[in-house]
Amino acid sequence: MSANKLDVENEIQIKPTCYHCGEECKDEIIHQDEHEFCCDGCAVVYDLLKENDLCRYYAIDGAQGISPDKTYFQGKYDYLDLPEISTKLLEFTDGRLSRVNWLIPKMHCSSCIWLLEQLYLINPAIRSSVVNFPEKKVRITYDADQIKLSELASLITKLGYEPYISLNDVEGKQIKKWNRTRLYKIGIAGFAFGNIMMLSFPEYFDLGQSTSDNSLRFMFSMLNLALSLPVFFYCAEDFFKSAWGALKGKYLNIDAPIALALTCIFLISLYQIFSDTGPGYLDSLAGAVFFMLIGRYFQDKTYAGISFDRDYKSYFPVAVSVVNDNKDIRTPITELNTGDQIIVRNEELIPADSVLMSPLAMIDYSFVSGESEPLERKKGDTIYAGGKQTGPAIELEVLRKVSQSYLTQLWNHDTFSKEKEDQNQTLAARINKYFSTIVLIIATITFLVWILYLNSPETAFRAFTTSLLVACPCALLLSSTFTNGNMLALFGKNKFYPKNAHTIERLSHIDTVVFDKTGTITQANDAEVDFIGRDLSEEELIIVKSVASQSSHPLSRMIVKKLADTTASKRSLGEYSETGGAGIEAWWGKKRIRLGSAKWVGATATNQIANDASHVYFSVNHEVIGFFTIKSKYRSELPETIAALQREGYRTYLLSGDKPTDKALLTPIFGDSASLLFEQKPEEKLRFIETLQTAEGRNVLMVGDGLNDAGALRQSNVGLAVSDDINNFSPSCDAIVEGNELTKLPAYMRLAKSGQKIIKWSFGISLFYNITGLAFAITGNLSPVIAAILMPVSSITIVAFTTIASNAAARKWVSTRSQHKP
Repeated sequence: MSANKLDVENEIQIKPTCYHCGEECKDEIIHQDEHEFCCDGCAVVYDLLKENDLCRYYAIDGAQGISPDKTYFQGKYDYLDLPEISTKLLEFTDGRLSRVNWLIPKMHCSSCIWLLEQLYLINPAIRSSVVNFPEKKVRITYDADQIKLSELASLITKLGYEPYISLNDVEGKQIKKWNRTRLYKIGIAGFAFGNIMMLSFPEYFDLGQSTSDNSLRFMFSMLNLALSLPVFFYCAEDFFKSAWGALKGKYLNIDAPIALALTCIFLISLYQIFSDTGPGYLDSLAGAVFFMLIGRYFQDKTYAGISFDRDYKSYFPVAVSVVNDNKDIRTPITELNTGDQIIVRNEELIPADSVLMSPLAMIDYSFVSGESEPLERKKGDTIYAGGKQTGPAIELEVLRKVSQSYLTQLWNHDTFSKEKEDQNQTLAARINKYFSTIVLIIATITFLVWILYLNSPETAFRAFTTSLLVACPCALLLSSTFTNGNMLALFGKNKFYPKNAHTIERLSHIDTVVFDKTGTITQANDAEVDFIGRDLSEEELIIVKSVASQSSHPLSRMIVKKLADTTASKRSLGEYSETGGAGIEAWWGKKRIRLGSAKWVGATATNQIANDASHVYFSVNHEVIGFFTIKSKYRSELPETIAALQREGYRTYLLSGDKPTDKALLTPIFGDSASLLFEQKPEEKLRFIETLQTAEGRNVLMVGDGLNDAGALRQSNVGLAVSDDINNFSPSCDAIVEGNELTKLPAYMRLAKSGQKIIKWSFGISLFYNITGLAFAITGNLSPVIAAILMPVSSITIVAFTTIASNAAARKWVSTRSQHKP
């Protein structure tokens, strides 16, 4: 009977595993390309990957494919092509490019992320696919003319990643789905750990050593072994999968030493139990897995908390014009409700999915899709959030409330940040690359010294395993993550909104600050406005206000405010266009209207009057009627802000598209007339910053209003957009600050530098834990379970320290600022 049983076990052991999904081939084995597959589905996925030269998928960290759902059938997703269904599932469409954001419950590791983000290689109709791993979602942008929504769902289902589509998705409701797998593993590991310790009490107190109790001791050992099996093979599987995937990819990750240590503990325990030389270390095995899983869960939950804040808190201090009783009321976009009628002006962002009420609109969706060609939309069309109006102001009716998470995701899209972020991908990658190798070398040397020179095999194995467990770089990697995460929240509370943690790092290295003038250091809604020229007729006043009200430029808004008693006409303007740094052009019936600089409208030298104001000229059919003089009022604390920056060693510049009307006023503030550059076109601003960076090696912060400064904001090391109550922030910027908080800029930069110091201190604490633990481990005086406890303890210490220290730095900053406030 026992021989037959052994034969069965051997038969089970020699059964191959599926090359794609890693599962045991229980039924028919399919042989293909010298590989074995458990089913036709896995073989088909392999063929699909091979056909598109994507077989390097199998060498990725933790790569283990998913067997396609056997319930799939041709036509399963045909219902997605019904207009009443697709319109509710689509996150965005312009009639050609469309976007969906699907929940993929089976997504589980880095290889899943890699494969899902390579969909464009499998089908060229897919423009891009971006994975949000914490939420297990993939956002796919595709060409609707080349692939249907049903075909897209079928494609990813065939790859093993069936999208979860429910009635709640169709109705627009969101249900949060939690992955409880890690909680189950923690529960099983904790149960096994407690019971193994209880069954090991006789061993702890040297009880039951008589011959008559040997059978009882062996029974307890076998019970401990039975309890440890699910811990080793199920609860710890993530460590082994991650380590094996890294080895296949020919590198070591932070899970490799852990997996090796757990394997050593398990094998030593088996040897001692079956050779009757000891009870083994099964309690240490279960305890190590239990405490490490708790540590990972704690890290995940804390990081998820940071991500949640980034997604759903109000991060954009912008407002939109809401029409109420024929009045234009500026309203925060977070307070928009379904049915509200809003006005969106040239270059303003459309904050929510809406229906177009105006006859015509030209929408630039480059913010969303990357396509820069404006699309024509007509009355009644759905306009999706994230587009920008590129013509005269339009009126919209809100369909759905603003999703701040969606706007945040647009702002954080790789398209707008990749070039800058590559400069900062350093520390974590270097630690991950070298740390595990160094730890393995130390552990191996320790093992050889104990076994060869000190002749103590048991101590050698214990020192080896505890060295691998205690010297985990998790806390090192957490230092930067949690410090910057808490810093993001602190900056947000103080009305400064960084795009991500890398922005804070770059801000701490800034040595040069470049300011735009109009709308940045001037008060956007406060100025003295007068008209010089012949008296304007009632029609001309209406024309000026109607044309100026289409623009979100600060000077246009000041003119509109000056003409508050004039009713703007709602007639459609023909061929409206706005040129950055120049002005506006439109047709009023058969009249060609221009508002802008003297050169733009064709004013001659005799028409120009030099004084301490900005000029906006008005012409009809090339005849210059006159010009508005606009004396901007500067932000009250501007001199103090510039002085504080200069005291702290920052070089300061002013770049303005205006004439040098206020040069005499601004020279004492900036300290040097050479630091003031006027009549700068947008491309000249960009080149100036590029020269500072390349010729002088400066790290530049560009502070602008996001209108004519997009190129300069993108070129700078950090681009800061100043927003008062307008809805025109740019994806090119790295941070947004409310206008009345700009005076805090020196303090913001001090806080960023404090964050970098906190990271360095937390690195020191983490290294102290590792070195101290390693010192005990190599002497053989540290048990595996204590080593495992030290891992989450060090992580908790790092999180606590960074949180307390960063909050203390913020409090110090606030108190310092209040002492110096005039």
